[in-house]
Amino acid sequence: MNKNPIEEARRYVDNAKKALNDNGKLNTETHRYDDPKYVRAAGNYLWLGVLMALDAVFHVRADRRTRVNIDDYERAVSKRDKKLLGWVEDGYNIMHLYMNYDGVQSKNTCDDGFRLANDIIDRCEKLLAS
Repeated sequence: MNKNPIEEARRYVDNAKKALNDNGKLNTETHRYDDPKYVRAAGNYLWLGVLMALDAVFHVRADRRTRVNIDDYERAVSKRDKKLLGWVEDGYNIMHLYMNYDGVQSKNTCDDGFRLANDIIDRCEKLLAS
């Protein structure tokens, strides 16, 4: 069964939102999540959704058995869309490094990750349509 990669990417964003909203307790006084575990899960879901959308447009990872890195995505994106390139670079830092690896608990950082994920996926959808 072939799923639409953009719809699937959006499903990953929904899963990230669910992981953070259902389990991540937000301290409204400090605007920080209490447990980095759920921030990490959300960051991982977001980044995987972004990669899914990017792969649909740029076919960086045509062979799923090969491991690619951010440089491969940046090269592919830079040839076609400089605005998207900036978003991908920021998204890598926020979703993959800050949220996923570092577990940064700041709500503002998490909000930026969600915004960027949606912007990247929306842009990929437009590129697929053109």
